[in-house]
Amino acid sequence: MSSSTPKPQIDAAPTIGAQIEARANHPEVGDRVFLIQHERQWTYRQYRDESVRAAHFLLGRLGPHRDGAPGHVAMLLENHLELLALYGGCAYAGFSLFGVNTGLRGDTLAGVINQAQARMLVVDERLLDEAERVLERLEHVKPENLLVLRTEGARDLGARDYLAAITSEIAPPGKSLEAPSAPVDPSRNLMTIYTSGTTGLPKGILNNHLKFFLIGKAVSGNLGLGPDDRGYACMPLFHSNAMFLGFHPALEACASMAIRERFSASSFVPDVLAHGVTYWNYVGEPVHYVLGAIEKQYGGDEARILAEVAGDPRNQLRYAVGNGAAPPDIDRFTRWLGLEDMYELYGSTEAAISTFRKKTDPRGSVGEVTDANVKILDASGRECPPADVASDGKIRNYEEAVGEICRVAADTGLFQGYYGNPDANASKYRDGVYHSGDLGHIVVREGRRFLFFDGRTDDWIRKDGENFSAAQVGRLLQEGPNVALAAAYGVPCAVSDELVMVALKMRPGTEFEPQAFFDFCESQVVRGGMDRKWFPDFVRVVEEFEFTQTQKILVRHLKSAHFSRRLLPDAAIFWRERGDTTFKPLTQADYGRLRERFERAERLHILERE
Repeated sequence: MSSSTPKPQIDAAPTIGAQIEARANHPEVGDRVFLIQHERQWTYRQYRDESVRAAHFLLGRLGPHRDGAPGHVAMLLENHLELLALYGGCAYAGFSLFGVNTGLRGDTLAGVINQAQARMLVVDERLLDEAERVLERLEHVKPENLLVLRTEGARDLGARDYLAAITSEIAPPGKSLEAPSAPVDPSRNLMTIYTSGTTGLPKGILNNHLKFFLIGKAVSGNLGLGPDDRGYACMPLFHSNAMFLGFHPALEACASMAIRERFSASSFVPDVLAHGVTYWNYVGEPVHYVLGAIEKQYGGDEARILAEVAGDPRNQLRYAVGNGAAPPDIDRFTRWLGLEDMYELYGSTEAAISTFRKKTDPRGSVGEVTDANVKILDASGRECPPADVASDGKIRNYEEAVGEICRVAADTGLFQGYYGNPDANASKYRDGVYHSGDLGHIVVREGRRFLFFDGRTDDWIRKDGENFSAAQVGRLLQEGPNVALAAAYGVPCAVSDELVMVALKMRPGTEFEPQAFFDFCESQVVRGGMDRKWFPDFVRVVEEFEFTQTQKILVRHLKSAHFSRRLLPDAAIFWRERGDTTFKPLTQADYGRLRERFERAERLHILERE
């Protein structure tokens, strides 16, 4: 246990407003620092007061939640104290907060806000231009309820100033008001967190008060957190990783959390040292970027890294918890940062299936499967056999052992469904089976089942810890210059999760132009509906696609061959590396260097599993 101070007893209902209220009024907790952003700090009592001010403001503007006038609030915000006060305000008011991905643009952004039936939109000043571009397309947000959180001070916000509006309509900062009397049940939805579906708009996953409470309690307990611990939120707070693994474990433990607006690899170590961070919630690629920043700063001198980072007397970091990090990165991160353990887990925002890897678990696994209902199923719905692992670590029965990670039960665990999307609910849970959309296999050790993650199914791509629709990416890229047909799919990544690859069939009489296609993708990110994570890493130009009997592009063979120069020695394949401003041909030498990266990362089996 990293905290020397025992956690105070908190007796409160499992609603988030009640949990905040109990801590604010607790004699040992109320005056403890809870949230930190640069030089600003809020105690538990201050956080409670700011949440209550936000709750009264929401109720004043929108009225109580009711049919026909739902208490739905959307946010397009980077990480700020005020985001968490808005979240707390929704908890007190019995409202639902819709966490919109800050990378969404254009029709996708407008579509998500409309589908949410959000009647208020709170926008980061840095993102105001994006919101203004879609304002006329918003069906439920009245112009006066597009409010802006001042984060840059670059313009006159007038009546749109979110904090000024709360002050003028409710009370100034620091004022302690009575909590609103809105009835709130633990089963009421508190936050809808978006993940992309296989078709159409991103899907909003419902997360009620009880789900947040239980996950916070479970993660806090697994890490042994207490009041002296401090988390670090640089992953986006509109996403489940930061809320499930960062904020709520801190709240449960009566601990604290430091906040950075967005992830910065170069700022990670200085922030950890300055704030006395003891645990961090992560996704895979940022781990790799942090290691790269440390390596660059110290010229790869591990002795210096161990002395000046792990050995810095200010370094209190003991735990990291998340998913998607490669085993060698876990090894280096644990060593270079002086961790006691790095908990690699499996789970999704839906939270129907979860595992929690501990130090003694098999290398490369994402933890033990303790729920007997969790099974690996093949395409016919039959349970896959456990992996037969040879002495060299290779799986003898890979094709038979790998299948979809599913939960076969009469209930869906903590998954409460998707907001306003019955078709997605029916697809996710059908005939008594919850389908994760993830591939995996089981290794049995001494009667215990350990889960290994093997990527996404054809319809999904997982990159940087987020899942999104391959079909949606393909549709956007099909609008590219001279593109007749496009299919997107996830391909192996040496660091974690997957990279994005797109296969293109060009219009007759035209050729693929790398620079023109790169510029088109960039324009889709800047002015269109494409998230930057969707930007292709590899492009394959094909003469013709294979099709299923229902005339759908057969993606399975494309995905299997990915960018392999062994399987596709003469194919027209282009790629980009970090920092590139165009696509370039993927040569045999390039592929050889990529293969070496996979080998160093102990992920060669993923690259060569075809």
